[in-house]
Amino acid sequence: MRTVVIQPVFGEWRERARELLALRVPPEEVLWSEDGEDPGLFDILETASPLGDVPKVPAAFLDLARRVAAHRDARRWGVLYRVLWRLTFCGERHLLSLPTDRDVHQLQQWQKTINRDVHKMHAFARFRLVGKDEASNREQFVAWFEPEHRIVRLASSFFEKRFVGMDWSILTPYECAHWDGSKLHFSPGVPRSAAPDEDALDELWRTYFRSIFNPARLKVHAMQTEMPKKYWKNLPEAPLIADLISGSSERVKQMLRTEARPAKPAPKNAYLDYLRELNTPTQSPPEAPSQSA
Repeated sequence: MRTVVIQPVFGEWRERARELLALRVPPEEVLWSEDGEDPGLFDILETASPLGDVPKVPAAFLDLARRVAAHRDARRWGVLYRVLWRLTFCGERHLLSLPTDRDVHQLQQWQKTINRDVHKMHAFARFRLVGKDEASNREQFVAWFEPEHRIVRLASSFFEKRFVGMDWSILTPYECAHWDGSKLHFSPGVPRSAAPDEDALDELWRTYFRSIFNPARLKVHAMQTEMPKKYWKNLPEAPLIADLISGSSERVKQMLRTEARPAKPAPKNAYLDYLRELNTPTQSPPEAPSQSA
């Protein structure tokens, strides 16, 4: 039995897995351990020169493994290596297309969990203004988020594309992401106390949240399914939710009692008149307006 101690990141698992494949070490002879855990009484794998070429694996497996590696279940490294072994040395090249296989099913379940966690980070990370860089004149923002898994590297490219014009940091207990306008880099995780407190933008966000809240379309169960309560503590709009829900019935009644406002007359426009005529039954289609109209 060999114990392989790694940092809990995809890149390091991949390198050690390649070494094991080169040494033709079967999965049942490997015990995976994350750095900081007690490796036990087994021999730790020593880095060795490859004894042969490492077989190629499907790109789909690498994509799957990269996401599954972000999960916190300690079994993921062993399952990933077992599937890798089966793909390379057991002739099961189409293994990933078999969702009923126990190992494949487990990896897909972990992947779904990671995808959901990434989606929640995209939806519920709230940035707060902390200052402005005098040299670059770029505003600097910081967000605090508590994901269930180690998803910062998977989720941060979304923020890089969306907020390219500002400097920002996303702080989490596992890892932090930082964007300075030119490159994305990462640092170790930090406690909640390292995140900034409320700023002036929070009130603007709460005003916006009040304005878009539609009591007539409120479905509490669906809302809590999409936005579980565990995320509320870090959302600036969270203090409003209970009051908005409790007052929704009265607001709907008030909306029903309000008389309908008269519709404004349609603006005079030749092209819009032409479109309206197209939707009106006639014996012959109207002529399109000239270019000058």
